[in-house]
Amino acid sequence: MNVKKYRRVPVVHYPERQWPDKEIEKAPIWCSVDLRDGNQALIEPMVVEEKLEFFNELVKLGFKEIEVGFPAASQIEYDFLRMLIEKNLIPDDVKIQVLCQCREHLIKKTFEAIQGCKNVIFHIYNSTSTLQRDVVFNMDREGVKQIAIDGTKMVKKYAKNFDGHLQLEYSPESFTGTELDFALEVCEAVKAEWQPTKENPIIFNLPATVEMTTPNVYADQIEWMSRHFTERDKIILSIHPHNDRGCGVAASELALLAGAERIEGTLFGNGERTGNVDVINIAYNMFSQGIDPNLNLENINEAIDVYERCNKMEIDWRHPYAGKLVFTAFSGSHQDAISKGVKAMKDRHSDVWEVPYLPIDPSDIGRKYEPIVRINSQSGKGGVAFVLEKYYGFRLPKIMHQELADEIQSLSERQGEVSPSQIMDKFREMYINAKYPLHFKRLRIQDAKSSNNRDDTVATVTYTDKDEEKSLVGVGNGPIDAIKNALCGEYGITYKLTMYEEHALTTGSDSQAATYIQLTDVETGKSAFGVGISSNINRSSIRALFSAMNRLYFRK
Repeated sequence: MNVKKYRRVPVVHYPERQWPDKEIEKAPIWCSVDLRDGNQALIEPMVVEEKLEFFNELVKLGFKEIEVGFPAASQIEYDFLRMLIEKNLIPDDVKIQVLCQCREHLIKKTFEAIQGCKNVIFHIYNSTSTLQRDVVFNMDREGVKQIAIDGTKMVKKYAKNFDGHLQLEYSPESFTGTELDFALEVCEAVKAEWQPTKENPIIFNLPATVEMTTPNVYADQIEWMSRHFTERDKIILSIHPHNDRGCGVAASELALLAGAERIEGTLFGNGERTGNVDVINIAYNMFSQGIDPNLNLENINEAIDVYERCNKMEIDWRHPYAGKLVFTAFSGSHQDAISKGVKAMKDRHSDVWEVPYLPIDPSDIGRKYEPIVRINSQSGKGGVAFVLEKYYGFRLPKIMHQELADEIQSLSERQGEVSPSQIMDKFREMYINAKYPLHFKRLRIQDAKSSNNRDDTVATVTYTDKDEEKSLVGVGNGPIDAIKNALCGEYGITYKLTMYEEHALTTGSDSQAATYIQLTDVETGKSAFGVGISSNINRSSIRALFSAMNRLYFRK
């Protein structure tokens, strides 16, 4: 790797920075550029019908500023804008943003396109970076600055005949490659020509057209500009980050700390090269910190559907918040922590979301709990137990977790991911359906007094032994003890009950109980678990006892 081929991008010497001590406290003004910046980066750009569907989705999501295109440079974008205006499809509280270079024939054409629109942001730009001044335009500073001034004058000229409300936005394109003093000089020259007011401020958009260095440097650049602008109250400071270094979200969040008030980006980060900044990601980050993002993001699935259909692109499975797998946990330790976190919140009746590995509640954004835990060969006992409880209501005692998990892991190694229904099938096969050779049928219980005047239970149990029906009578301090004594006497064995737990599977008059039993053979020390379910607690207990007997003494 020829590292000598590259040079470090100069950082800003700005020791008086204040942004590191600040916190994001409110959402910025959001401007979607999906229909322009995002659309131009598609292999197959959207047709008018797709642009309209996408536009309607953006409105539904709550965007109040939407850049719809470059109408002077594209007939389809011109026609799309005219359709929005003539069919009155733009809500009164939504501003339409149009992009235009600082050329008079393009500006004139753009004004033709926006006639009849109530609220317009007219966005002009020209590149100001040292590299582009040198290799693209072959101009000095003054020449580049004059392009911006002339563009502003032309917008003022044509704005006199525009009936709607118009706001000017100026972008020194490739801002991150521009000397700060020159970027400030150009913006101030544009402001002096435009003469904004507090009521109708100018938007200065400072794009990371190419992300060139670490996010903290971008934050320094933004804060430096914010603190050096004159008439700051007549300016809305906007950012337009790209993601060339994979730091677009981080750069945006630091820029908000540094004074940015507005963000231009796209849903899920589509855009040139590595993409624009992902507005959805930033908005959900705010949401996860208890900050209202001022967007309607309760149903992310609908936004995903529109995005993938219109852009003909698939969202990455690991995309933050929107990816198919972001609310899953394959790791056993993760699954265990998630299940314990969910249980703790339920037990504590907590209104604050605190679950390990899940920064937000998936249901808050239209996702479901079903995919939170998915079982494969890397999963552990906690995940398997969580699935059984979440889907089917069985709260397995901890000492049973490993035995079932081992079976599920063996299954997953053969086939890959194991579904909840397959886990339940295996649980039923191993425990609930362990009914051979001993199969419990009926139970009759009577109270009796022993010779020493102690209260005893006399239990008569009817069962089949290899399909032969039998009856036994046992006496003990309860039904389970009575039947245990009867079975031990019948089969010449000695075992003890080493674990017993029960709980209701459902609520109401027709609720069922689940019983878990562990038996340990006194002579060999071997043990086995059994599970029984019934609407009668005595029957569920006896079924669990027979299940454990079969698994302990008759399992191959």
